[in-house]
Formats: sequence, C-alpha cells, structure tokens
Amino acid sequence: MNAGRKPVHHAVYDTLADWETGHATAYLARAGYEIRTVGPSTDPVTSIGGLRILPDLALDDVRPEDSSLLILPGGDLWDTGDDLAPFARKAREFLAAGVPVAAICGATAGLAREGLLDDRDHTSAVSFYLAATGYQGGKRYVEADAVTDGGLITAGPTEPVAFAREIFRLLGVYEGEVLDAWYRLFHDSDPEAYAVLEQAGGQ
Repeated sequence: MNAGRKPVHHAVYDTLADWETGHATAYLARAGYEIRTVGPSTDPVTSIGGLRILPDLALDDVRPEDSSLLILPGGDLWDTGDDLAPFARKAREFLAAGVPVAAICGATAGLAREGLLDDRDHTSAVSFYLAATGYQGGKRYVEADAVTDGGLITAGPTEPVAFAREIFRLLGVYEGEVLDAWYRLFHDSDPEAYAVLEQAGGQ
C-alpha cells in the first residue's frame, strides 16, 4: 500500500448493500489505498447478500485525521430506525474536518436526517425518498447519477459505477480521459474504453 496515503474507511453494518461500493473499493485498493472496514463495534455484521464481515475498527475509534474518505453504503437499517444514526454523526465530524464522505442509497437518507444535505447539492434514489425524511434540502436535490458538493458525494442505488467515478475524481485516482474511459468501460461496456485504460495503466 502507498505509505503516503491515509486509508479509506468503509462503513459496514447489518443489511449493507453489497453491490453499491464494490467498484469503488476494488479500484481504490488497486490504486494503493488501504480499505479499512468500520462497524458499530468490532462484532461481525452480515450484508444483504449474506456476506459475513468482521470490521477492522469500531466507529468510535475512527478519526477524520486518520482517513482519506468515509464511504457509507446503503442498507435496510437506514430506514427502519436510528441504529445507523451514529454513522451519519460521524459523517458530520468528517465533513467538519474537511475529510470527504461518500454516501449511496439509504445512507443519503441518513445524511438528510442529520441535516448534511440541507446546504449541499445532492442526489439519491428519487427526490420524494429524501423528502420523506422531513429534511430542508429539497431545493438542492439534483436529478443526476451522482453528485459531489462540499466534499460530499451522493448517489442512488442503481449508480454504483457513477458513485465510484465521483470518488476517483475527488481523490485524484483517475482524471480526464482515463476517468471517462473507466466509466464508459464499466457503465457502458464500451470496448474502446479498455484500450484507453490499458495504455494509461488504469485497468
């Protein structure tokens, strides 16, 4: 791993949506980032797909100054109570410290409840999903595959590739033509994009 880069912290909790962050974590790891999983505690959690994950760290032990990015995947628990509210509070701590946060699917609703979308452009599954949280940010909702504003990335559940694209752009993993080619390859299955990536060493 690249010693000069701080780890990327990936939140894990029961019901997390396995498919939403795989593109991001795989290619961040290829780019030299250590991916560290963060649970409510260090007890095992189980994803929607039945994967059992042993977190590297408990949420209380994660500090923004030790991190490059906090990733918050979706999960049923975001909408069934306050179990994951501490993760939204941790996101507030990260953003206040100038460390980026990336939230997809249900995690966007958690951040809406925390007030973190009131003053930032953002997106999610659909606007009325976030409106149901009672948040004050409806005027900043953007109909887009993924949105970055003020160090915060948001995306809906059907856009894991766009979500990863925004993460790579924010962290400078891929840029310009290479970033575009990565997106076209994985989102559009564009065979011409593979050659661009291969030449740039981004595959």
